[in-house]
Amino acid sequence: MSGLLGQFFGDGHAMIVLLLAGVLPNEVWRMLGLWIGGGIDEGSELLVWVRAVATAILAGVIAQILVFPPGALATVPGFLRYGTVTAGLAAFIVTRRSIFAGVVCGELVMLVGKWWLG
Repeated sequence: MSGLLGQFFGDGHAMIVLLLAGVLPNEVWRMLGLWIGGGIDEGSELLVWVRAVATAILAGVIAQILVFPPGALATVPGFLRYGTVTAGLAAFIVTRRSIFAGVVCGELVMLVGKWWLG
């Protein structure tokens, strides 16, 4: 069994490098943000502004992916890409703002549509 785990995890040195270079630097900033942001009121004007900026950036990224699709998504016709986003948004609204339902619905529409088109 240890041979199988060794194959799955790879070289032990690589895991140590991944932990030191990937996980620890990220976790330091997350914990610092938790510590600093723990006392901020969620309804404060600063956080409302931050949430609005984050939403605008996300909307811009989604629009850019729709209009100029990268990689394999470029092979999907435009009507299917836009239909997928529309179906995901509809599922999000119908399920009372469930992000999970919107993403799953969008993925299913994309997969079924791509399968149907060939």
